[in-house]
Amino acid sequence: MNNKLIARRSPTGAQMKVLITGKNGQLGYELQQTVPVGAEVYAYASSELDISDEQAVQEIMQTIKPNIVINAAAYTAVDNAESNEEAAYAVNAKGAEYLALACKENNARLIHVSTDFVFDATKNTPYESNDKTNPLGVYGASKLAGCKAINDHHAENSVIIRTSWVYSSHGNNFVKTMLRLMAERPELGVVSDQIGSPTWAKGLAVACWGFAQNKVNGIYHYSDLGVASWYDFAVAIQNLALANNLLENQIEIKPIKAAAYPTPAKRPAYSVMNTDSTYEILNLQGKHWQAALNEMLIELKKTDA
Repeated sequence: MNNKLIARRSPTGAQMKVLITGKNGQLGYELQQTVPVGAEVYAYASSELDISDEQAVQEIMQTIKPNIVINAAAYTAVDNAESNEEAAYAVNAKGAEYLALACKENNARLIHVSTDFVFDATKNTPYESNDKTNPLGVYGASKLAGCKAINDHHAENSVIIRTSWVYSSHGNNFVKTMLRLMAERPELGVVSDQIGSPTWAKGLAVACWGFAQNKVNGIYHYSDLGVASWYDFAVAIQNLALANNLLENQIEIKPIKAAAYPTPAKRPAYSVMNTDSTYEILNLQGKHWQAALNEMLIELKKTDA
């Protein structure tokens, strides 16, 4: 299978040869939609490149010889991770470690995406990149283990981007689930006591490309601007979907406590992250999460048309 996606040559002929893992996920999809000039991209689905297979990682690195790897592959089933710890750690921890080792051996830059779930929500102000981590469940712990492996093996040429509440017009996510339920049900109850920042995967992809071309290393945070509860998020989804004719009827959305909706994995009650340094370093003009959500819904409407 030829996974060469696209080559966009710059006027000077300079090239980035980029390997993207997890191409069929939300971020993987958006990375392919936002390829910058000067990038030659090879994108692999998890079924084509299992990053938990060290030999497969080594072979693909030797074959393609990329100078940049963007890891969009992850085990993201937060609740399932509680009963599938080995699978979560295989991808999120060992997979990240194998990529870091291969990047080090091949002198390639690694851009790796992590999560707000590495924090335990004991703060009530935005988390800084150097704040103490303390995951509440297997998913967050497995992602943190992967980040530690990257820092142990390849800190000199890698960036870890922590993000939160990711959605896209592609794949399964909270926004698309809400749209479906709002079309099917007369009312919904949505958790109102968990606070974070929604993130459109397209903006996250642009940030990944920015870090790929930047010389900085370390841990950075990226989300869209502003904060919300899941209830706030759902209300905005309905309002903007109605305005964009993606929904026909308005339903009642009721705020509920997380305790009334128990899940296998405990989620942080507050996981807002400080993103100032990311926006400054990459010279990005941030969007409020509602503006980003509206753009995504417009895109979704065109896709469904």
